[in-house]
Amino acid sequence: MKELAYLNKYIIRYGFRLTLGIIFMIISNIFAIAPAQVVRYALDLVVDTLKTQTLLKGSELYDSYINEFFQVVLLYGGVIVGMALMRGIFLFFVRQTIIVMSRLIEYDLKNDIFEHYQKLPLSFYRKNNTGDLMARISEDVSKVRMYLGPAIMYSINMVISFILTISIMVSINVELTIWALFPLPLLSISIYFVNNIINKKSELIQQQLSTMSTFVQEAFSGIRVLKAFVREKESLHQFDETAKEYKYRQLELAKVNSMFYPLMLFLIGLSTILTVYVGGLEVEQGAITPGVIAEFIMYVTLLTWPVTSLGWVTSIVQRAAASQKRINEFLSIEPEITSPSNKPFDIKGKITFKDVSLVYPDSGIKALDKVSFEIETGKTLAILGTTGSGKSTVANLISRLYDPTEGQILIDDHDLKTLNLHDVRSQINMAPQDVFLFSNTLRNNIAFAKADATEEDIIRATKNAGLWENIQNMDNGLDTVVGERGITLSGGQKQRATIARAILGTPSILILDDSLSAVDTNTENEILNNLQEVMKDRTSVIISHRVSSVKLANKIIVLHEGQIIEQGTHDELLKIEGHYQSLYQQQSESNN
Repeated sequence: MKELAYLNKYIIRYGFRLTLGIIFMIISNIFAIAPAQVVRYALDLVVDTLKTQTLLKGSELYDSYINEFFQVVLLYGGVIVGMALMRGIFLFFVRQTIIVMSRLIEYDLKNDIFEHYQKLPLSFYRKNNTGDLMARISEDVSKVRMYLGPAIMYSINMVISFILTISIMVSINVELTIWALFPLPLLSISIYFVNNIINKKSELIQQQLSTMSTFVQEAFSGIRVLKAFVREKESLHQFDETAKEYKYRQLELAKVNSMFYPLMLFLIGLSTILTVYVGGLEVEQGAITPGVIAEFIMYVTLLTWPVTSLGWVTSIVQRAAASQKRINEFLSIEPEITSPSNKPFDIKGKITFKDVSLVYPDSGIKALDKVSFEIETGKTLAILGTTGSGKSTVANLISRLYDPTEGQILIDDHDLKTLNLHDVRSQINMAPQDVFLFSNTLRNNIAFAKADATEEDIIRATKNAGLWENIQNMDNGLDTVVGERGITLSGGQKQRATIARAILGTPSILILDDSLSAVDTNTENEILNNLQEVMKDRTSVIISHRVSSVKLANKIIVLHEGQIIEQGTHDELLKIEGHYQSLYQQQSESNN
């Protein structure tokens, strides 16, 4: 239960509903137990009537006596029906309090997990796959909800039912109560030994479900690759193997339950047999009436479901504990990048790197090694380099998606780590190298950067990004729905959509991370010319492997294996006759 202790704060939050549920549960159990006493009186009345009618048969009082007997029996029947109805009403109230409480907690828990996910750094997502994240926020939370709802409800019902029922049984006949309840300790011992087996098998099932979800998510995300290489059969075979393992683990758990439930029913049936046998002996001795046997059988029957549910509840709790343990693993991870200040901060745009180094925590790769540069407010910095030189790492550090391992990053001469994280990110817009579009309309994808964007703002952004002409040729224009990750658009269209999204928000700092790689040279020149006005008086960082994309920048730095090997303007770098000039000549020749 130590893993499930995390949920106590939610139970306390909705404690009023739980308290009401317990009250309703007590009342419903009273109406469930009371009919047994009515049955005892009715059965004793029938027995006494059978004896008395023999004596009165043939007398004048016989008919009136029989009529009164039937009226009393009818009254008893009405009372039993009325109590059953009242029990049903209060059981409805129980579900409207306790089960609804579990749904509310499920809602809060999912929101808290999702909020926590968003606070975790990019390194977390590089180490954990999407399928596993999805399994924990969906399947695992659903199993936890079963603990918060049915498990708590039936556990409370079991306790209340046992206390009320056994108290009445003891008050009537202690010996008969002992014999009737004799098999129950054996049931408790059985549950004790089965608990560990259920727990271990539940954990294995959840782990395999996570593996299967990850495989499916990756297969669907990479469906184009699967089809292109004609690997559908191999993918299906791998899924079949994963699903088989999941099936086997579920069957192993089912085997445990298949032996467990018959054992419980046998012990409950044994209680009924003992009640009838011992009760019969007590009746012969005149210690109790026949109605008491009927009453005790009803009590044993009432205890049947609570005792039967004990094994089911145990299974639910063990599954929930296994799921909550997986959820706690991620919830216990503290965000590495936090906002130390809530003080508003308006960015002007000056960026300074002082001996900045970064080693990625998940892979141990050193992406930057003592990088230093400065860009003044309103100027354009271009970063050029080959694949893996550390260009995108600079962009991620400016947006504080990572913190440097060594060195210092300054924004307007303030240490980036000391600034309001929300304010910093809200004033820095980036068109990332890894293009991502939501399964939504183009309008909503572009307006994602600015919630109050007008139609005019969106159209202007698409024109500056060189996308407007393509949009006009689409049947639904801006209302065209793009597929998952923008799969229905070409690579160039997706890049231009992300550029439009980046420039729409009128940021203080604009970062274009190799966002023109999928467009041709003519389109690239058109977009860069349009962006001249957008980038005017705004600090801009253009990251590219093309010289044509960076030559108009106020300052260019050339990265190689995480270090700056050249820096200056376009003309200055050409005079050096180094890496930049060599790259410029190669690309000029290839364009010609």
